[in-house]
Amino acid sequence: MNTAGVPVYTVSQVNGYVKSLMDDDPLLGGLLVQGEVSNYKCYPSGHHYFSLKDPQGSLRCVMFRSDAVRLRFRPVNGARVVAFGCVSVFPRDGQYQLYCSELLPDGRGALDEAFERLRLRLEAEGLFDEAHKLKLPRYPRKIALVTSPAGAAVQDMLRILSARWPAAEVLVAPVRVQGQEAAEEIAAAIHRLNNRADVDLIIAGRGGGSKEDLWAFNEEVVARAIYLSNIPIISAVGHEPDVTIADYVADLRAATPSNGAELAVPNQEEETARLNQMTDRLVRAQQRLLRLAGQELNRLQNSRVLRNAMSPVEDGKLLVDELRRRMSLALQRKANENRQRLDVERRRMPLALKGQLSRRRGTLSRLAAGLDAMSPLKVLGRGYAIGRRDGCTVTSVEQVELGDEMEVLVSDGVLNCVINGKEERSWQ
Repeated sequence: MNTAGVPVYTVSQVNGYVKSLMDDDPLLGGLLVQGEVSNYKCYPSGHHYFSLKDPQGSLRCVMFRSDAVRLRFRPVNGARVVAFGCVSVFPRDGQYQLYCSELLPDGRGALDEAFERLRLRLEAEGLFDEAHKLKLPRYPRKIALVTSPAGAAVQDMLRILSARWPAAEVLVAPVRVQGQEAAEEIAAAIHRLNNRADVDLIIAGRGGGSKEDLWAFNEEVVARAIYLSNIPIISAVGHEPDVTIADYVADLRAATPSNGAELAVPNQEEETARLNQMTDRLVRAQQRLLRLAGQELNRLQNSRVLRNAMSPVEDGKLLVDELRRRMSLALQRKANENRQRLDVERRRMPLALKGQLSRRRGTLSRLAAGLDAMSPLKVLGRGYAIGRRDGCTVTSVEQVELGDEMEVLVSDGVLNCVINGKEERSWQ
């Protein structure tokens, strides 16, 4: 082959030329591509690499981190998606690929398919078994909320928990509840809470949204974190019709975050009414036992056999008195035991409420101390004074003239003064 007079190009020049042609093509500069995800990988850098394929071909794709942070779902192999981006050449390899800036599920069917596939796999592993679910504490002392601190759901839960059972302390574990890294944050928060010894119950959830918005609670990493938790977990995601993988794994599923707060604690008014009913029942039972015992003693005392046995002996009456005494002591012991159980029930709730009140009083004392430290009287006690004329505080020599009368407030009283002279000075 004669190459005389024919220009010779380097590989980089050829790749650059092809790239310029593709970059100038308006069709390749922004197009939608439909296909099935395969070879999906997310690198620590945050960049996503995958391929889109159909029965006749495959297209390499890349989504950089700056675009991937906007993803509202996690792509999985086999999911059908629609990608938007531009087609260009990567000069180093000479490979053309789709530089994806947006990625959407191809209809809701793809998410439903991914949900069902994960649900069946986790169910086969036993993550949903009732035997593994933990019993919720009847009177939780500390409750952790794994949710977004900025959402309306956390405010609803805090309000309901405070109204129903103010003795419980509430801890908010702030996490993102949607987006690419939300699932890992939720799982990490659950693991951290399990390393604490003072948390009795966890509520994990968020308010309503689309299936994409709730998808973090359909991630396998969240499901396994809930399954491994040694602390009971209530799943409170979305609205009543919304069902997530977290709902299947959790120890209890709530229809909404507000419902989750209601299920977590008893109602203090209902508990008070229950204690009052128990008190009434115990009092009535004791009165009935005493009445029956008195009737039985009277029957024995008036029986023919006992009366005939008593007639020849003087100490027959002593036998009846001893029987009466022993019966009375037995009934008294029973009544004391019932009263003790009732006292335990009565002390449990007031002690918890006193603890809450004590903490709030401590907060009030700290705030009062801060206000006291800012009091003007404290300033006077350190040797400073305040000048006043005609009821106004004097802050400048321009406010008074020679011969004016004024008051000077010191720590233990008021000095009545007359201005004999004045001099401007800068204290800075």
